Amino acid sequence: MNQGVPSAYQSARNPFQATESTVRSGAALYRQNCASCHGPRGLGNGMAARSLEPSPAILTYFVQSPMAADAYLLWAISEGGANFGTDMPAFKHALSRSEIWKIITYMRAGFPEPR
Repeated sequence: MNQGVPSAYQSARNPFQATESTVRSGAALYRQNCASCHGPRGLGNGMAARSLEPSPAILTYFVQSPMAADAYLLWAISEGGANFGTDMPAFKHALSRSEIWKIITYMRAGFPEPR
């Protein structure tokens, strides 16, 4: 899976730690950009998911797996689902790389509820 990551992303590593501030920022960005398809807790059950084929990834479990390396997640979110045969949009023009990393940090923190 990670072997297909383009060279532009292969050495990418998340620069953020799971601090309260970063996770909170990532949560807000996730809600605005991802939750409508992937659901509020990453279970692939967002309101828009019903009309998608294939259905959105269940991120809650996927981001904890060894296959979901930083480079792969950055690539998938940045470039969208065209490489995977899905309708996921590319976010590289809508979000900065830092914002994408914050979303990844939030997901890896386990989709915590906002305080």
